[in-house]
Amino acid sequence: MTESTVERRFRTAEEIGRTEAGPRPLPPLGEQNVATEVSIVDTTLDNGLRVVAAQRATVPLVGMRLFVPFAGTDPQHPAIAELLAATVTTGTGRRDRLQIADELALVGSSISATVDPERLSFSGEGLASGLDVQLDVLGDLLTGASYPEDELLRERERLVNAIALARSEPGTIAREALQKHRYGDHPFVKEVPLHSDVAEVTAEQVRALHKNNLLPRGSILVLVGDVDPDKMIEVVADKLGGWQGEGSATPLPALPELAGGDLKLVHRPGAVQSQFRLSTQAVPRNHPKYAALQLANLVYCGYFSSRLVENIREDKGFTYSARSAFEYTPGNATLLLDADTASDVSAAALLEIRYELGRMVVSPPTQAEVDSARNYLIGMQLIAEASQAGLANTLLSLTAFGLDFAWLRAHQRRLAEVSVAEVAEAAREFFAPDAWTGVVVGDAEALAGTMGALGGVLLP
Repeated sequence: MTESTVERRFRTAEEIGRTEAGPRPLPPLGEQNVATEVSIVDTTLDNGLRVVAAQRATVPLVGMRLFVPFAGTDPQHPAIAELLAATVTTGTGRRDRLQIADELALVGSSISATVDPERLSFSGEGLASGLDVQLDVLGDLLTGASYPEDELLRERERLVNAIALARSEPGTIAREALQKHRYGDHPFVKEVPLHSDVAEVTAEQVRALHKNNLLPRGSILVLVGDVDPDKMIEVVADKLGGWQGEGSATPLPALPELAGGDLKLVHRPGAVQSQFRLSTQAVPRNHPKYAALQLANLVYCGYFSSRLVENIREDKGFTYSARSAFEYTPGNATLLLDADTASDVSAAALLEIRYELGRMVVSPPTQAEVDSARNYLIGMQLIAEASQAGLANTLLSLTAFGLDFAWLRAHQRRLAEVSVAEVAEAAREFFAPDAWTGVVVGDAEALAGTMGALGGVLLP
């Protein structure tokens, strides 16, 4: 094929830009895929552990997710919990760290633990044929983790350094400032402990927290894989039935409802960027307005084809990324907007953020915008549940909120049916600029003048 032949068949970007018709229109979307049915067994063991087992025979694996409510009000709780999560897999009375790793590796499996103010989470994937080994190791960790002194000291030193570094990052600073601005001294705020607190944690404190707080009653185990659900329940009962404890795991106290208000400017000397973190009260998943609010949020800044992204990224180049998303809290939810900009355009970006909020109210989403958001969201939900790991995460999130898989199927129908008028109503109710609050983290000396002139910003 000659160069002249290629030139006759394809137009360059420059030629497209000069053509009155512009680029060719996209072809219409195909038929939406139908969600596949899933065989699920939901039961509670005698020890109080709720188990949800689902068969998804895409690959010969099983995904495991364990949710343990793990809240605490002691000032040292975040530090102790962080070290517990880092060391719970380092040894038991039956296995040391290497034996744990070797046994899991032989069945293509792994187990890791993380913690936040609400929960202690265990997760892992492994061969379906090795499910009994994976759960035997998990049961050993839950009932017999020994927190060896040498392992704990090594992990403590690593955590101290990692946390000190994390707490210097702009994103961590902005998140902590937002949490304090929204919720004051509520335990939910304490997501990253002070490295000085972690440095003082002892093995005795970690073992005591495990004994008193790592409890089966109130916890949720989700298994998704290429195994019959009843068989998975049998294995769980055998391997985790010995996990016992008095009382129930500790849930996070309810959070207060957010009220709109001024943004708080948080001084970060010498910063060349500003972190915007704005938030407003939303509704929980089981609220009648939830589907409409999901679509309204997508239109505002919930995905790349949104109004705010088009404005401050594509048109004005103020930011590389801006996104608003639901943040699910116990029994409720909020909307959270993230955007980072250079200091010299921060005030202009704030003006556009507020402008687009106001435009959601006075110029609500159109039919085309709603249809685009609807197709995107339904498609993303189908993708999320297509894999074993994605389905496990979805089931855990729903179960922890008191919902089940039937709710998800009904919700997908609600998304398909919600009207433009309902989305417009949600936009008017939740996107008024004065309904939002939040923080801007940056160099106050560079920002105070212009942001102060805009108003609605509390200066340091």
